[in-house]
Amino acid sequence: MKTKFAIIAMAALALAGCDNQAGGSGGGGSRDQIRIVGSSTVFPFAKAVSENFVNSGTYKAPVLESTGTGAGMSLFCSGVGADTPDIENASRRMKASEFDLCQTNGVTDIVEITVGIDGIAVAQSKEGPGFALTPKQIYEAIAAKPYGKENTSEKWSDIDPSLPSIPISVYGPPSTSGTRDALTELIMEVGCKTDSATKALKDSNKDQYEAICHEIRTDGPYLDAGENDNLIVQKLKANPNAVGIFGYSFLEENLDTVRGISISGVEPTYDAIASGEYPGARPLYIYVKKQHVGVIPGIQEYVTEFVKAGTGDGYLVKAGLIASPEATHASMLEAAKNLPPLTKDVLE
Repeated sequence: MKTKFAIIAMAALALAGCDNQAGGSGGGGSRDQIRIVGSSTVFPFAKAVSENFVNSGTYKAPVLESTGTGAGMSLFCSGVGADTPDIENASRRMKASEFDLCQTNGVTDIVEITVGIDGIAVAQSKEGPGFALTPKQIYEAIAAKPYGKENTSEKWSDIDPSLPSIPISVYGPPSTSGTRDALTELIMEVGCKTDSATKALKDSNKDQYEAICHEIRTDGPYLDAGENDNLIVQKLKANPNAVGIFGYSFLEENLDTVRGISISGVEPTYDAIASGEYPGARPLYIYVKKQHVGVIPGIQEYVTEFVKAGTGDGYLVKAGLIASPEATHASMLEAAKNLPPLTKDVLE
């Protein structure tokens, strides 16, 4: 009973601290601004929402940090209080392990909002050799151990004679990025499973299966470009033979200098991603710390603005976001209004 009382008391103190700083009496600086961390892919959309949100004159501009989805989850789940973020941008769904971390640290009420759809675009400079790829070819080019064997491929033609005889040089997201997680799950794993023996490992030895299918090589052909997707675009301009992997919105913004590479014959276009035809399509999320709603001003209003801006004719679509289906959008408007807590069972 004493332990339970102590936990409740600690949570109350943390939230009280949050309340004090939100009111400007925290001593260490006011907390009358929303703090947002997470995905570099969601960042430009969150920034656009923040700019429109502050135009009302009611709230201060949110503080935005592009930390990557994984690093953002660690910050978001670190606890409750003014020194922790209110919202996490995510380019993939929260993991069950992250949900557990949140619960352990007192973040017991988390709201999941789907804000739209994105595609993992594979692209190259317009000056580069035009070619198409499949998930199998991408997997064999960048996996550390394709089908369990050390990767020794140096040129694309080593993967498939029909591909250009140029060095494999792929600029992509780091391990902290949700784009990296989506790349391994939506593209690499699909290619990995083309081998029946490796596919069978999923049931017999899941750890080995994930190591073979998800681990990316570190010997040079795959280059970690950090959380700044614009940097990858710059790398492609400088190296026409290189390939880049980033969110679709960055491709759309730079179509004057880069072009999408089709995967399994499907180009990374708005319609192909919205329909799910494109292999790298994925939903984008924001996660809300419900315990901060009503304490840090404007959180619920910001979330509602984000959802409304993601309609087919909303300003986020003009910025490169792909609108969710109408039924999903309607349910997210309800979620922004009612803030239903996320449960772990939907994550497993």
